[in-house]
Amino acid sequence: MPQLTFYLASASPRRRELLAQAGYAPVVLRLAPARVVDETPLPGEPPLVYVKRLARDKALAGVGERLASGLQPGPVLGADTTVALGAEIFGKPADALEAVAILSRLSGREHQVLTAVALAEDDRVDVRVSVSRVRFARLSEQQIHAYAASGEPLDKAGAYGIQGRAACFVEHLEGSYSGVMGLPLFETADLLAQAGIFADGGAG
Repeated sequence: MPQLTFYLASASPRRRELLAQAGYAPVVLRLAPARVVDETPLPGEPPLVYVKRLARDKALAGVGERLASGLQPGPVLGADTTVALGAEIFGKPADALEAVAILSRLSGREHQVLTAVALAEDDRVDVRVSVSRVRFARLSEQQIHAYAASGEPLDKAGAYGIQGRAACFVEHLEGSYSGVMGLPLFETADLLAQAGIFADGGAG
């Protein structure tokens, strides 16, 4: 059976690595969704609604690029990760100073990491969401400033990457490790399977 092509609308190397780890080989689109889609939360928008909206918008932006580039038909996968402390949404910090402020808020507390995955084909979009709970140990000012100065937090929601140095901050995780990294593989595989796309290039 012929391989089904699907596209990835994400500039994140972590998402590409996770898909490869799971046996998927999408065509990576050139757009940087964060620059195409306005990631500003709407007034009073709950984190769950916010993350689903952004994943959907990024997938649809990918469909637009696929069409504009004259690429062959195929669904487009988009994703968005956000960190929430109650109703407060933490995206990617603008600089080390903002990273310090975010990490100081998360220190010694439990927060949620929400990652939504959307698969768009033409005007139809299916969305799955993974919600994980992460509790940080109480961090010293030295730990926070050293991590912020490393540069690692700057392209990551909530100013940390669990697959990097910040793994040492995590006292407890309940949920999806890959979801906290930026792409929940269980939900992603389910979404792709519904479209007839399986790991290792298989097609259903």
